Amino acid sequence: MPLNRVGYFRRKSWSRMEEEAVLSRGKQYGSLLSKSRSASTYNPTASHFSSSNQEGTSTNPFFSSSSRSTNEPSLAPSLPPSLSRVSDLETPDLGHHGCCQCPNHHERGPNGNILNILSLDLLPSLGINPQFINFTHVTMESEKYICIRETAPQNSVVIVDMNMPMQPLRRPITADSALMNPNSRILALKAQLPGTTQDHLQIFNIELKAKVKSHQMPEQVVFWKWISPKMLALVTQTSVYHWSIEGDSEPVKMFDRTANLQGNQIINYRCDPSEKWLVLIGIAQGPPERPQLVKGNMQLFSVDQQRSQALEAHAASFATFKVTGNESPSILISFASRSFNAGQLTSKLHVIELGAVPGKPSFSKKQADLFFPPDFADDFPVSMQISQKYGLIYVITKQGLLFVYDLETASAVYRNRISPDPIFLTTDASSVGGFYAVNRRGQVLLATVNEATIVPFVSGQLNNLELAVNLAKRGNLPGAENLVVQRFQELFSQSKYKEAAELAAESPQGILRTPDTVAKFQSVPVQAGQTPPLLQYFGTLLTRGKLNAFESLELSRLVVNQNKKNLLENWLAEDKLECTEELGDLVKTVDNDLALKIYIKARATPKVVAAFAERREFDKILIYSKQVGYNPDYLFLLQTILRTDPQAAVNFALMMSQMEGGCPVDYNTITDLFLQRNLIREATAFLLDVLKPNLPEHGYLQTKVLEINLVTFPNVADAILANGMFSHYDRPRIGQLCEKAGLYIRALQHYTELPDIKRVIVNTHVIEPQALVEFFGTLSREWALECMKDLLLVNLRGNLQIIVQVEYCSEAIFNTNFSFVANRHLSMQTAKEYCEQLGVDACIKLFEQFKSYEGLYFFLGSYLSSSEDPEIHFKYIEAAAKTGQIKEVERVTRESNFYDAEKTKNFLMEAKLPDARPLINVCDRFGFVPDLTHYLYVNNMLRYIEGYVQKVNPGNAPLVVGQLLDDECAEDFIKGLILSVRSLLPVEPLVEECEKRNRLRLLTQFLEHLVSEGSQDVHVHNALGKIIIDSGDNPEHFLTTNPYYDSRVVGKYCEKRDPTLAVVAYRRGQCDDELINVTNKNSLFKLQARYVVERMDGDLWDKALSPDNEYRRQLIDQVVSTALPESKSPDQVSAAVKAFMTADLPHELIELLEKIVLQNSAFSGNFNLQNLLILTAIKADPSRVMDYVNRLDNFDGPAIGEVAVEAQLYEEAFAIFKKFNLNVQAVNVLLDNIHSVDRAVEFAFRVEEEAVWSQVAKAQLREGLVSEAIESFIRADDATQFLEVIKAAEDANVYHDLVKYLLMVRQKSKEPKVDSELIYAYAKIDHLGEIEEFILMPNVANLQNVGDRLYDEALYEAAKIIFRFISNWAKLAVTHVKLKEFQSAVDAARKANSSKTWKEVCFACVDSEEFRLAQICGLNIIIQVDDLEEVSEYYQNRGCFSELISLMESGLGLERAHMGIFTELGVLYARYRPEKLMEHIKLFSTRLNIPKLIRACDEQQHWKELTYLYIQYDEFDNAATTIMNHSPEAWDHMQFKDVVVKVANVELYYKAVHFYLQEHPDLINDLLNVIALRVDHTRVVDIMRKAGQLRLIKPYMVAVQSNNVSAVNEALNEIYIEEEDYDRLHESIELHDNFDQIGLAQKIEKHELLEMRRVASHIYKKAGRWKQSIALSKKDNLYKDCMETCSQSGDRELSEELLVYFIEQGKKECFAAALFVCYDLIRPDVAMELAWMNNMIDFAFPYLLQFIREYTGKVDELIKYKLEALNEAKAKENEEKDMVAQQNMYAQLLPLALPAPPLPGMGGGVAPPPPMGGMGMPPMPPFGMPPMGPY
Repeated sequence: MPLNRVGYFRRKSWSRMEEEAVLSRGKQYGSLLSKSRSASTYNPTASHFSSSNQEGTSTNPFFSSSSRSTNEPSLAPSLPPSLSRVSDLETPDLGHHGCCQCPNHHERGPNGNILNILSLDLLPSLGINPQFINFTHVTMESEKYICIRETAPQNSVVIVDMNMPMQPLRRPITADSALMNPNSRILALKAQLPGTTQDHLQIFNIELKAKVKSHQMPEQVVFWKWISPKMLALVTQTSVYHWSIEGDSEPVKMFDRTANLQGNQIINYRCDPSEKWLVLIGIAQGPPERPQLVKGNMQLFSVDQQRSQALEAHAASFATFKVTGNESPSILISFASRSFNAGQLTSKLHVIELGAVPGKPSFSKKQADLFFPPDFADDFPVSMQISQKYGLIYVITKQGLLFVYDLETASAVYRNRISPDPIFLTTDASSVGGFYAVNRRGQVLLATVNEATIVPFVSGQLNNLELAVNLAKRGNLPGAENLVVQRFQELFSQSKYKEAAELAAESPQGILRTPDTVAKFQSVPVQAGQTPPLLQYFGTLLTRGKLNAFESLELSRLVVNQNKKNLLENWLAEDKLECTEELGDLVKTVDNDLALKIYIKARATPKVVAAFAERREFDKILIYSKQVGYNPDYLFLLQTILRTDPQAAVNFALMMSQMEGGCPVDYNTITDLFLQRNLIREATAFLLDVLKPNLPEHGYLQTKVLEINLVTFPNVADAILANGMFSHYDRPRIGQLCEKAGLYIRALQHYTELPDIKRVIVNTHVIEPQALVEFFGTLSREWALECMKDLLLVNLRGNLQIIVQVEYCSEAIFNTNFSFVANRHLSMQTAKEYCEQLGVDACIKLFEQFKSYEGLYFFLGSYLSSSEDPEIHFKYIEAAAKTGQIKEVERVTRESNFYDAEKTKNFLMEAKLPDARPLINVCDRFGFVPDLTHYLYVNNMLRYIEGYVQKVNPGNAPLVVGQLLDDECAEDFIKGLILSVRSLLPVEPLVEECEKRNRLRLLTQFLEHLVSEGSQDVHVHNALGKIIIDSGDNPEHFLTTNPYYDSRVVGKYCEKRDPTLAVVAYRRGQCDDELINVTNKNSLFKLQARYVVERMDGDLWDKALSPDNEYRRQLIDQVVSTALPESKSPDQVSAAVKAFMTADLPHELIELLEKIVLQNSAFSGNFNLQNLLILTAIKADPSRVMDYVNRLDNFDGPAIGEVAVEAQLYEEAFAIFKKFNLNVQAVNVLLDNIHSVDRAVEFAFRVEEEAVWSQVAKAQLREGLVSEAIESFIRADDATQFLEVIKAAEDANVYHDLVKYLLMVRQKSKEPKVDSELIYAYAKIDHLGEIEEFILMPNVANLQNVGDRLYDEALYEAAKIIFRFISNWAKLAVTHVKLKEFQSAVDAARKANSSKTWKEVCFACVDSEEFRLAQICGLNIIIQVDDLEEVSEYYQNRGCFSELISLMESGLGLERAHMGIFTELGVLYARYRPEKLMEHIKLFSTRLNIPKLIRACDEQQHWKELTYLYIQYDEFDNAATTIMNHSPEAWDHMQFKDVVVKVANVELYYKAVHFYLQEHPDLINDLLNVIALRVDHTRVVDIMRKAGQLRLIKPYMVAVQSNNVSAVNEALNEIYIEEEDYDRLHESIELHDNFDQIGLAQKIEKHELLEMRRVASHIYKKAGRWKQSIALSKKDNLYKDCMETCSQSGDRELSEELLVYFIEQGKKECFAAALFVCYDLIRPDVAMELAWMNNMIDFAFPYLLQFIREYTGKVDELIKYKLEALNEAKAKENEEKDMVAQQNMYAQLLPLALPAPPLPGMGGGVAPPPPMGGMGMPPMPPFGMPPMGPY
């Protein structure tokens, strides 16, 4: 995605600092900056303000024009009177100030751009269609979100989060408008209700996916806007409403729209921060004399006064401003207008205060002119944004101009075009002090202030120093430092300390808030009765904000000296002071708590920790250290706390253990600290807390805490072990200690060896039984059994209780002699687990081994309820029986379900218990009743048999009776037993038992007795019936009259005895299957047939007629011959017929039906039976159908006919339809089935029915007999099939017949298709006159489609008639073209005025070489940008170059001539008329598409023109490259110099140097002087050095040598050496030191010229090589140079060596001069010694005199200083004595309880302590601060 940046001047790339600045202001662009570094720039020069209409195809957004009345009433006096009439405002004379006149005046600031403009092609990159990038579809309520509403390809809303612009949220939403909340993800939607003018408003929370609120407006909302995060403004045609999104409130009406806004398009609505002032802005069409200038109208409304003011304005905005002297901020409104009155165009900006309070300073109204360039004559403001951060007004116009004005003074700051495309939307970017804008291309622009350059620009370019300072102070901007410092110095020098303090407090970036400023105020003497300037300065700072560290310290020092601690507390509470460690140290002398707060704020961690330690708030130390990441000496702190408060030490240690990252002190070390002081409890408490995680690495500490407590406090150790919180200690060691401490159960828990466990476990007398039981659960099976054996061996009776508990604890145990009362429930639970571990078998064997049946009984009794083992249940029954527990045996046998019944039964029978109830329970439950009966009968226990049958289970009495019969018991006992039970006895099994033994008669008395009692039991009656059948006592009577017996049972019983009785029984019970079977088996088919017919049961018929029934034929014969003829019931006949049909017996059915229908019977004329007979014949025997049709009359003819057709019996069907006069169906059979059109026509002539003819016609049409079909349709008078007829006629080309048919159809219906086809038919038969007559008559033909069809089929004459009649000039024109009638085609095209038509006519004229007419058409085409290229290509492809150029030249004069025409003509000139190209470019450079023309010139190699275009398009790099590559044609020295300074690619500079070196060496210095500021001088010198032409650029190098570049210096020095110009060489070396000095010196130290060697000596001296310099000077006898070099070296040894050299050479005068020049370096004794030894005293005497004079003066100064010091010490001693005396005097006079009075000059402050008498210490001096007065 391209990232465009628009500014004042372009650079190759951004610096890192600029990127960070932009990223910090616009985070939403950060992700995109890294993706693209290609920055396309936009030239803000005047040439770019002359763009033509670039709004594309946007429609006029204005509704109607309206003019503002000048007689409107103004508001009350409290409104600003200046608002009553804009024309009353004064216009300041700007003259030639700032950015007032020329559009490119502010192209460049002194240090760069004053505004940063970021341009992002955001919306197109997100796939937003350009048609939706407009005012109605795009909204941006704040800098956070952009909302786009799309209506194609589907309705949706796109929400762009500017923090993540490339991750849009797209939702399928249908709405007329969508607004995103300024702050949160809340979406407002508006949609018009269908069919009404009402709007439905909804608000949704996108994050919560919930609807917040909705409302239905009674009128349409024409504009709406978020005015705050909680408030929506709704503008209708008449009023303005505010709607809060909180609560359930409805929109509240604020005011009605004024008349000046009627018919306006509302474009904005604003309110001030207090929502007391509201402004509504609309636009309308301009005045008649200048309609293209849009008019702006504004309505200002006061909520408090409920009054409105109508004004002319296009854009407005509110702002707050703090007026000097007024505590409350003022509400300002700024608005911009552009109006056309009395032929004058006026553009103004106004800034006015609203609601000024009388008596308080107010804001004076301001106004300024808005200067629009000539090319923007019809431009107008569309938006205004005000930056509160910088106090700037941004005015944005529709065509992309930006005006920047100062809010306070309305001074013009900046103007430029920021967008080449129209801007329709802006919003405030408050976070960066700029604004966002969206243009029609979908670019999102972010404009921000360049803080580094705006202030220097205002002060330098605009020369407005006051505005620059105000901007710097207001926005805390750099660039005004010198101005502010200068102004401060002026105020200070004028003693305006208050003003200077205010300036320093407001200084931008705090440049004056330094220690120097404080010292400056401190240095001012305090005047009596006046506030010290320093206090004024601090007071001003406190009112303006927060003090820095130095200021805070200095002010606090003053306050502490005056003991005004409360001031410090207030300032700290208000955050007025910057806290530092030094400030805390100062305050600590007066208040420790306050100092602690300061230390905390200053993050002076060591001081904070020390303070908490002093306050004994150790817990806070850990909290604070954790917060700030500080590590104090925790061990030292713990030792300190431990000495005084052990419990606090524990708490501190625990807090340390909970620190993140682990405890800073080892746990063992902490424990040892406690134990060293014998603090066992504290150590235990600490360890228990820190060892809670139970980690393996803490095993040693776990062991340690248990050891110390087992030795000292065993109960504590036992509690610790009971909690089970440790698991990693030394268990054997702890086990031994537990055994020694008497904690046997704990010892058992810790021992792991069996001998140890056996040794301890026998101490059962001191071990809780429950604990011991639980311990057994931890042992293995083998060990547990071993331990239990030991316990039983040691004390069998005493330990049996424990063993039983261990093995299994049962509730029954507690009822025995063993008192297991305590913990019995717990024992039962735990014993169950242990029993499962030990194994029941092992436990049983254990008891059996020791012959303990009682133990076995108790153990198994408890375990029984939870066990399902049959063996355990049996053993328990056995044990209970052996121990005499008969009741328990009876209970278990009754309740248990798990014992082995057979085994138990056998055991009980063998045991022969006196009580038979256990055996009865077993046998009754498990089905051993016969065995039980036999056992009881054999053992003569008849009483138990009676009791069992009568009381226990009467249901088993049949089994008892059966067994008694088998045992040959007496019948009387059995009958008595049966009668004793009677009704409780189950009859069926009793009968079954007796029947099996052929003893059924035994029950006769019992059954009769039951019947007499009224029993209806089926089994009773079945048994009684069987007895009667066997006895032969009139069984038929019983079978027919008894209603209670079961027919199947009794019938089955009768089958073998008498089948007829079985049939009787089965018929009575409707036992179908049984009856069928018995009749089939015994050949009783007549009875079966009668039964089946009478039953009328479909299922029975299906079974009887089933193919699987081998007796089906016999049954059918009996049904046909006997059963049905005998029947008189229609239902029976119907059921039988249905059964035959279902069984698919058609032949049998026909046989049946012929006997019923054809023979005279009661059912002969039955309608259904006749239908059935024919249908059956159709299906089974088609040869009989025609006979049945002729013989039968009462059947369904239509239905039977259809069935016959389906059965392909077409002749029979035709006969049926004909018999019933169904002519249409009959003819359809002939046509569709028999396929005989001739017979159908014959039949139609015979019946003469229209419906029949219609069917015949359709058939003829299908057969392709179109003419015959049309004749038949006419006979049928049928117009319904006109579509098929039309198609068939067209295919057969029988249009004459079609005309007759269509004329008939038109009489019946008015169909567009009919009329259209009639016209087409006339055209096909060339009846043009009929066409003209027809279209003049009323018709419904679709003439357009007909005309198009005629045109497509080349019937142009007919098409011409149609198109002329319907005024379709476009089609008429192309029709004329087809007819070669070009003039008529042009006339028609003129009327059509369509681009497509013009092109078709034009291209046809070109092809026919009618160039005059083609030019007429072409002029109407080329005014459309999209069609221009097509026309040009068409002409060029046909070689019509001259005609095309003539066309384009004619197009230049058109009113609607656009950039494309000028560009295309330029391209044509480049290709075909190059001599006219340059003139054309220069004349119309501002109206050309330069990139396109550049490509054309490049292709045609017009280098001079290409260069000119590159320059015009600001492509200076390409221009310079073109000039150099094609210099013979394109080079011009002056032009090239202008171009090369503007290139962005620095490599072109060096390419230009090479170019001039090769082609224009005489002008190379001129070139280099131009680009000197932009090139690397070293590289230029290298280029020339390699070329061997250094001397050629000597003037250039001299000019740039001031930059002190090494390469330049060395090159010039080489030239000077070659020219032997030592003066210039010396000057160069002296002024410019950046070169290889030693190398140069070595090069020229042997030069033949003395001056050159002297220069070498000078170089050595500058390089600090003193000896080499002196040696070289000595060699050339340059003694003066030697002396100066020694003096400058500061080397005493060199100076003295030079004296020796002069003496050796006999240079006495030089010796004297050296003493003078090197006076400071030469030692006096050395000089005098050399002079005396070499007889040169006279030459050294001047040096001696000077030395004596110097030292005499120094001695005098020392003596004077010593005397002054003694006098000062003496005076100070006297002053101290006086002070001591005075203090002693007060000490004697005042009471001892009162403090001494303050010292003089202390101002009532705290006095210093008195001197410590007798100690020899002087009194403490007072602080060196002057006394401080009140603030």
